[in-house]
Amino acid sequence: MSTVSPLYGSARIWATAALALATFMQVLDTTITNVAIPTISGDLGASVTEGTWVITSFGVANAISVLLSGWVAQRFGEVRVFMVGVIGFVLTSFLSGIAPSLDLLIFFRVLQGLLAGPLIPLSQSLLLACYPPEKKTLALALWAMTIILAPIVGPILGGWITDNWVWGGIFFINVPVGLFVAGVAFWQLKGRETTRLSLPVDRVGLALLIITICAFQIMLDLGNQYEWFSSNRIIALAIIAAVGLVFLLIWERDEPYPVLDLALFKHRNFTIGSLSLSLGFLMYFSSILLLPLLMQEHLGYTATMAGLALAPVGLLPVVLSPLIGRYSSKIDLRLLVSLAFLVFAACYYWRTFYTPAISFGWLAWPQFVQGIGVACFFMPLTAITLSGLPPERIASAASMSNFMRTMSGTIGVSLVTAMWDNQEKIHHANLVQQINPYNPVVQDSLSGLMAHGFSMQQALGLINQKITQLSFFMSANDIFGLFAVLFIVLIALVWQARGPFSESKDGAGAG
Repeated sequence: MSTVSPLYGSARIWATAALALATFMQVLDTTITNVAIPTISGDLGASVTEGTWVITSFGVANAISVLLSGWVAQRFGEVRVFMVGVIGFVLTSFLSGIAPSLDLLIFFRVLQGLLAGPLIPLSQSLLLACYPPEKKTLALALWAMTIILAPIVGPILGGWITDNWVWGGIFFINVPVGLFVAGVAFWQLKGRETTRLSLPVDRVGLALLIITICAFQIMLDLGNQYEWFSSNRIIALAIIAAVGLVFLLIWERDEPYPVLDLALFKHRNFTIGSLSLSLGFLMYFSSILLLPLLMQEHLGYTATMAGLALAPVGLLPVVLSPLIGRYSSKIDLRLLVSLAFLVFAACYYWRTFYTPAISFGWLAWPQFVQGIGVACFFMPLTAITLSGLPPERIASAASMSNFMRTMSGTIGVSLVTAMWDNQEKIHHANLVQQINPYNPVVQDSLSGLMAHGFSMQQALGLINQKITQLSFFMSANDIFGLFAVLFIVLIALVWQARGPFSESKDGAGAG
C-alpha cells in the first residue's frame, strides 16, 4: 500500500460518513429483502421457494467476490475498485428494482453481489488509512456500528417500503445513498490511491470454484421442486459439484497463488473459528428468512409488522458490542462464544412453542434476548479465527472466513426452505389422518361450521386450511428445535480452539 497521511477535521468526518454508509448500504441490502420475499414472489408469479433465489443468488455471487476482493484491490487500486463497486452497486440496485421477471431480478442480483463484494473490506481498510494510529480503534468502532445498526433498520424499512410503496423501493433506496457515497469518496479519497501490484490470478482454480459453487447452490435451490435425487437434473448437478470440488482441492494444493488458501486449515484456531462462525451463521441467517415467511404467510402479518418483530435483535448489540470490544482482552473468548451459543440455543428452544395463536410479543421477545448472543458471536469468533496467524496471512484468512460465512448463509436459506416444506407435508399427512367421520372433535367442528352457514365442502376446506397453517408451524418448530441442539453441540467445537487469542508474528500457537 502506498503511504498516505491521515485526514483531519471535516475531511475525515466526510470520509468516515461515506465509507461507513457504504458498509451500511451493503449490510442493509442483505436483510431488507427478507421481509419482502412473499410480496416479490407474488408480484412476479413465483412461489415463495423460488423467491428465495433473490437472496441466494446475491449471496453466492457476493461470497465469490469477497474471496477475490484482495487480489482485485491490489491489481487495480483500492480507491478505484471501491468507486467501481459503489457505482456498480447503485446501477444494479436500480435494475433490480425495475426487473419485470424473477429471472431478470436474479440476474441483476448476481451482478449486484459481484460488485458489492469488495465494499465491506475496502471501506474498512480505506477508513483506517484516514485515521492516525492512536485513533484507529475509534475508526473501527464507528465502522462496526454500521454493521450493528443495519439489521435493526433493514427489516423495518423493508417492511414499510413493501407495504406502502412497491417492493422495488427496497432496491431504489440504495441509489441516493450510493450516489452520495460515490460523490464524497471521489471528493475526499482522490489522490489517496494505493500501490498497484501486477499479481497472477489462479484462473483454473477460480473457474473450478465457480462451477462447483453454482452447481451445488442450484442443486439446493431446485432440489425440492424436482424431488431431489429422483430427478436426473439434480443428480447431474450433484455429480458436477462433487467432481468440481475434488478437482478444486487437488489443484489448489500445489497452486502458488491459490484462490482458496487451503494451507490456512493447518492452523487449528482458523479451522475451529471459521467452522463455528459458518455453522452458527447458517442457522442464524436462515432463521431471519424463516421467521418473516412464517409471520406473513401463516399469521397474516404485513411486511412492516414482520420487520418490527425482527428488529429487536439489534438493540442489545448496540449497547453490548462496545463493552465486549473494550474488555474482550481480559476474558477468554471461548467463554463469550459459549454464552452466545447458549443464548441462541435458549431462544430457538423458546420458539419451539410457537402456535398459530402466538402473540406479537412472543415473536419479538426471543429476538430481543437473542441480541446478547449476536453481540458475543461475531467479534469473538473473528478474533479466534485470526489468532495465531502471522500478519501476512491475516488478509487471506479474513477473506476465506468471510467467504465461508457468506456461502453458509446462502446454503442455510436453501436447506431451511426445503426442510420447512418437506416437514410440513409430513405433519399435514399425519394430521389429516385424524379427520374422519368417527372423530368426535371433527364432528363437533363440522356441526359448528355448518350451523354458521358453511356447506360441508366449505367446512372441510376451512379445516384443511387450519391444518396447513398448523403444519407449517410444527415444521418451523422442528427446525428451531434442531437449531437449539446444534448450537449446544457448537459449544464443544469452539472449546477445541487454543489460546491465547492474539496475532502471532511467526504463527506460533496456530497449529
